[in-house]
Amino acid sequence: MTGLQRIPLSTGVTLDVAIAGDPANPALLFLHGFPESHRTWRHQIAEFARDHYVIAPDQRGFARSSKPEGVGNYSPDKPVGDMIALADHLGLGNFTLIGHDWGGAIAWMGALQNPGRVARLIILNAPHPLVFQRSMFDGSGQREASQYIRAFRNPEIDTFIERIGIEGFFDTTFVRHADPALLAPEKANYIDEWSQPGAMTAMLNWYRGSSIVVPETGEETEAPAWVNGPFPPVTQPTLVIWGMGDKALLPVQLEGLDALVPDLTVVKIEDAGHFVPWEKPDAVNAAMRAWLSVRET
Repeated sequence: MTGLQRIPLSTGVTLDVAIAGDPANPALLFLHGFPESHRTWRHQIAEFARDHYVIAPDQRGFARSSKPEGVGNYSPDKPVGDMIALADHLGLGNFTLIGHDWGGAIAWMGALQNPGRVARLIILNAPHPLVFQRSMFDGSGQREASQYIRAFRNPEIDTFIERIGIEGFFDTTFVRHADPALLAPEKANYIDEWSQPGAMTAMLNWYRGSSIVVPETGEETEAPAWVNGPFPPVTQPTLVIWGMGDKALLPVQLEGLDALVPDLTVVKIEDAGHFVPWEKPDAVNAAMRAWLSVRET
């Protein structure tokens, strides 16, 4: 694993960034999600650094990157700004943007807002914002699966984590969402990153800063008006890799996606869950390589 560079950005935050490969090669910018770090991509960084310029930051609020106070500093526009500022700092003209979980949410938004910079888009188990918001009201089961978002937005979870401790949160909560055998070698890294001052609150603030509406199970409420209005298409060639065993983000997130992403390729990995980049790295890397080999020519 490459060492981290500490990079101050024009957005006012400083990020730890894993950088590998030759800057003369095509650039791949990887964005991780909750509750991880650049290590989400540990199986991709070395693989793609062989013939790409690989950049994988610890996003704001995570690990040892800056943790500005206040929920407003974690609305999605803030990490999108960080992403562009990091690309500017490194002198990237355009690049392939890759995101998982919350990193994927930022990648969707970043691609929509910056078509001149984001040349290609790769998404791993991260829902398109319109499909995700609609799925909270369509009876598909996604609302029920997303109740954890309501829990993460509740300030009482901070007290709960303080009571059980960081290791207790890992052992009783996080470990239930992935193969324990795969998590065990990484436990010390998670504990170290989550133990940084302010890290748990900052990570949870990503959920609190989002405008996505998640009603209670059984609550009768109308969808936000914007879900029935026009929505801009993603113009970039887009690869979506989906671990079909994801219990938090259901496969319904793939339905109707082709109408919003005209140049779409979907690769389903049946025997993977939410954390597909490290649950099935060989399948992920093979899908990315096959797609990039065509799209980068």
